[in-house]
Amino acid sequence: MNSTLKRAAVACLAMFALLMINVNYLQAVKADGYREDSRNNRNYFERYAVQRGRITASGKTILAQSTETKGPFKFLREYPEGELYAHVTGFFSPESESSVERAENSLLDGSSSDLLLRRSIDLFTGEPTKGANVDLTINPKAQKAAYDALRQSGKRGAAVAIEPKTGKILALVSLPTYDPAKISVPEKPQAFSAYNKLEKNPDKPLINRAIGDFYAPGSTFKVVTTAAWLEDDSSRDGQTVVDAPTRLSLPNTTTTLPNYGGAACGGGQVPMVYALERSCNTPFGKIGLDLGYAKIAEQARKFGVGEPLSIPMGVEASTIGDEEKDDPAAIAMTSIGQRSAVMTPLQMAMIAAGIANNGSVMKPYLVNKITDAKGDAVDEGEPEELSEAMSPENAAKLKSMMVSVVANGTAKTAQIPGVEVGGKTGTAETREGKAPHAWFISFAPAQDPQVAVAVFVESGAARVGEEATGGGVAAPIGKAITEAVLDK
Repeated sequence: MNSTLKRAAVACLAMFALLMINVNYLQAVKADGYREDSRNNRNYFERYAVQRGRITASGKTILAQSTETKGPFKFLREYPEGELYAHVTGFFSPESESSVERAENSLLDGSSSDLLLRRSIDLFTGEPTKGANVDLTINPKAQKAAYDALRQSGKRGAAVAIEPKTGKILALVSLPTYDPAKISVPEKPQAFSAYNKLEKNPDKPLINRAIGDFYAPGSTFKVVTTAAWLEDDSSRDGQTVVDAPTRLSLPNTTTTLPNYGGAACGGGQVPMVYALERSCNTPFGKIGLDLGYAKIAEQARKFGVGEPLSIPMGVEASTIGDEEKDDPAAIAMTSIGQRSAVMTPLQMAMIAAGIANNGSVMKPYLVNKITDAKGDAVDEGEPEELSEAMSPENAAKLKSMMVSVVANGTAKTAQIPGVEVGGKTGTAETREGKAPHAWFISFAPAQDPQVAVAVFVESGAARVGEEATGGGVAAPIGKAITEAVLDK
């Protein structure tokens, strides 16, 4: 009898032990999986139970907010500025988020450990949990100017404006855009249908072309080649004479590199400033060959090329390729912004900003300030140097040359009365049958830069074969953004 009772007791204890192990396994190991499962309706409704924080621009303009309703979902997300800021705010859909909504999600929904004190006070006072408010560095005037000017081109593209001395992002536009409100409705069938429609759109409006994709930068990259040339020999300046053949023979090939349209560049030898003003290809191709891949790559790296960036959204890393995989002639093409060179518009804005800021490249950032529901500061964005790309002396030389490009060269359409603007245009060849990309980078005022701009117009010509220079297509857009920042 005793042995039977013992066996029964042991069996009961074993079952209780297994039950406790299972309970702990479900609560500790599998909890996150169950919590995040799309079939968990409790999560689904809780997602809309908290008043999510606002997203604002420059402390005034509301870009995203949650409003209380009397329906089954307590709070609904609204985007008063819709398409204008879609690639900045992102969306807040039933099962996912994007852009700032994703990057700052734990702060916006109030679950961040940074808000522990605020949650504790609210628990004590009986107030409902509210998310933190995220204020962005965006200048609403600059954002609107960039959006309107780029939209008038009728093309896909992107525009970025940065404050050179701090790295604050003043404008971040990508076209085509979308209405985040249509994806952010709580009803899943409606939200998913809207998302799928955008995802299948051949123009890919969900891609943030400013930071999420890269393109051949064309002649705008020549400022990087010029920087490497100046840094290689500090005695050089804009009046230093460089070789400028009509066609440049490329090593180990039967191919030659021509200037744009096959034109001559001066008389075979020209001052460097003239080569930059006219955007001749052969001088920069030869400089690339003379300096070699390593020096061009090092200069690009100093401007931030290849660096992993978060603004707080992740940024695709730009590159100039791999020396071991490219043939010896590739560096000549890369030095004029073709072949292996691919850049995001944000990266090109950083390059312009670094030159403007005496050679110092500041880390770009989008979040200005985060405050809790009562207005108390939680975090603030602070300027941080990313790298020293050039000496101040050489940066001054390059700034002067870029001012001459706007005053006398290919970027005259970017001139602003009473303001000295420095810039560089670019026309980047694409796949056969596609029109060239149009680029423009700039900074102003030259003596005390307040804004650096990069404009990218994808396949900027109206028709294949039509001239699509950065000066004719992209520079006027850059001018409009600059005028908005400077309040001209």
